[in-house]
Amino acid sequence: MPKGAFLQALAQCEITLSNLGVARESVDDTAGAAQFVSSNRLRDTGAIASARAADIYGLNVLAEKIQDDLGNITRFLILAREPIMPRINRPFKTSIVFTLEEGPGVLFKALAVFALRDINLTKIESRPQRNRPLRVVDDSNTGTAKYFDYLFYIDFEASLAEHRAQSALGHLQEFATFLRVLGCYPVDTIL
Repeated sequence: MPKGAFLQALAQCEITLSNLGVARESVDDTAGAAQFVSSNRLRDTGAIASARAADIYGLNVLAEKIQDDLGNITRFLILAREPIMPRINRPFKTSIVFTLEEGPGVLFKALAVFALRDINLTKIESRPQRNRPLRVVDDSNTGTAKYFDYLFYIDFEASLAEHRAQSALGHLQEFATFLRVLGCYPVDTIL
């Protein structure tokens, strides 16, 4: 894992660390920091890590909720070469990405496929497409109009094993110019 993951943890706890006046050192990841402190028996060194990492490596939790923004939640994902088979025995979330042609009400139609099936959307993001970020249209005497082609990312609360999720994606595929399921994964209901 790149050191950026631990740098993020340091940045998210900047105020607490500054108030403590401690020196900071970046390592590969937060659990690795806990392991390093434990395996080297460093009694004058702490690590920003999860309570689970402290438990695994036999460390004492000195302080909890040290992040600057108490509403901050970091989402961790486990990636696998073989997909997790979606089920309906517990809450699942599905992440997709898609593109649409420009036109009136097209985004509304895309979101409606979920609303019509009582599927809750938990995240919606749009980004200009990298391969076609700007479209130029010149069909008038007044000049050139420019607008972005967007890629939409959506997380929704449903398992791909559910008929309503399959139906929503089938409906979306009827007018999306591109659609890919990024993953379907069990939701951790414990925070």
